[in-house]
Amino acid sequence: MRRKTTDAERAEFVEAFKETRPMKPAAKASAKKVAKTEPAAPKKLTGGLNGNTADRLRKGALEPDRRIDLHGMTEAAAHRALLSFLRGAHRGGDRLVLVITGKGARMPDPYAPFDLELETRARGVLKSMVPRWFREPEFAALIADHRSAHIRHGGGGALYVYLKKKR
Repeated sequence: MRRKTTDAERAEFVEAFKETRPMKPAAKASAKKVAKTEPAAPKKLTGGLNGNTADRLRKGALEPDRRIDLHGMTEAAAHRALLSFLRGAHRGGDRLVLVITGKGARMPDPYAPFDLELETRARGVLKSMVPRWFREPEFAALIADHRSAHIRHGGGGALYVYLKKKR
């Protein structure tokens, strides 16, 4: 329930607004002149991507150069395979790769009888670990940006990984 505003509060509000003054018209005019004479700003960079590339990824308009499916691998095996895959893709000059982690199965959690998620928990170990691995130095040296894939490339069960340019 909302609290009622008292008469004293209302009077204080009105008094505070009596002290305000409108902006000077000259300040508005000079801001318009600056906006007209300066060239348009370049698209904002989002992570390691320019705005156009980020938009095309969001729409699923870019086709990955390579893909790796980590389904069924242990965490250690997936880590080694992913690092090797990304190094090879980077060496080959690829820019966009698709990493398929899967969404993870939902299953009853026997250790949480009063779980807030209706007695189920996510088991997507690779889905949660792969983005963490990307912060490790050997991965970070290769990756410009990563994000969830478009539905046509696997949606929440896959990641787009945009690699840095080969030096």
